[in-house]
Amino acid sequence: MLYPSVDKLKSQIDSKYSLVALASKRARQLHEHGDEKLDRYVSRKAVGKALEEVAAGVLRKEEQDEFAVYEDEI
Repeated sequence: MLYPSVDKLKSQIDSKYSLVALASKRARQLHEHGDEKLDRYVSRKAVGKALEEVAAGVLRKEEQDEFAVYEDEI
């Protein structure tokens, strides 16, 4: 059985696509900087750790300002 379950993750994040984007960005941060937010992880890999953070409610999707211009839009 996979941990954390998809049902638990979906209760925290509304969309699978948002979940994938959030987890991949956080996994990259974990891999490059190693700034872990939880005391203990079940997973050894960065993506699993990111998903555990989402399931624990520590990692949330941030709301974007509709009037802000982001770097990738320039």
